[in-house]
Amino acid sequence: MRDVSIIGLGPMGTALARALLQRGARVAVWNRTPAKAEPLVAEGAAPAASVAEAVKASPVVVVCVADYPATFRLLEPGDVAAALAGKVLVQLSTGTPEDARGGQAWAKERGADYLDGAILAVPSQMGRPESTILVSGSETAYRESKALLEKMAGSVPYLGQDVGAASALDLAFLSHLFLGLLGFYHGARLCEAEGLRVADLGAMLASVAPAIGGMIKQDGDVIQAGTYLGSESSLDTCARGLEMIVRQAREARIDGGIPAFAAGLFRKGVAAGLGDESPAAMIKVLRKGG
Repeated sequence: MRDVSIIGLGPMGTALARALLQRGARVAVWNRTPAKAEPLVAEGAAPAASVAEAVKASPVVVVCVADYPATFRLLEPGDVAAALAGKVLVQLSTGTPEDARGGQAWAKERGADYLDGAILAVPSQMGRPESTILVSGSETAYRESKALLEKMAGSVPYLGQDVGAASALDLAFLSHLFLGLLGFYHGARLCEAEGLRVADLGAMLASVAPAIGGMIKQDGDVIQAGTYLGSESSLDTCARGLEMIVRQAREARIDGGIPAFAAGLFRKGVAAGLGDESPAAMIKVLRKGG
């Protein structure tokens, strides 16, 4: 018997398995392309000849593949599903809260204890202090897999028995990440237009990251409390700043689609009479939809 089985050896699955091996865990691995397992086998992993064999090899089964449908295609065959009974199934594939609820129901029907997880890191960060795996679902599954999960990531917060919580926070994080990256890419074009080094912009943003994080935390507190007055800045000030970025894009003859989109949303906030409130009052605009 092994401590844990990893199903799926893409870049992230491989990184998870390697982090476990480096911290003394006994790991079984399976991948559709067996050659991907060879480096891990050389490092001490046990290769499984089939998904069923991988499931049988350990009390904790971690799946890290493209998505939930891919997971079910691997686990639904009769011999695999039967082997899941009594196991802890940890789903680390990307999905939505509804996917997580469906996964929990599917696992319960097959007698497995289910934990849903979301990885907030890239493969090269796994096992390091800055990596995080959010988990939610069965508390017993969390207790049984906690020590193994903590070998994979520096932080493994348990978000409770609402199984959709991890994927919901993951998608909220990705919303911030991807839209923030678009802002950075527009900033890179702005720098290029003015003959400035984009690498210097990246370094500057890295250095001010703690201050930006503090602003975001403050906005989160404001939205949670519902108190939008008395902010150090205002929604109107932010709207004016965005209009200036749109004008600069026009003057520099670069694509202004990204700041124009943001400016349009902030104009809605000003038009709704929220200009004197905190920029976090934009949540009121978004709550109305459309």
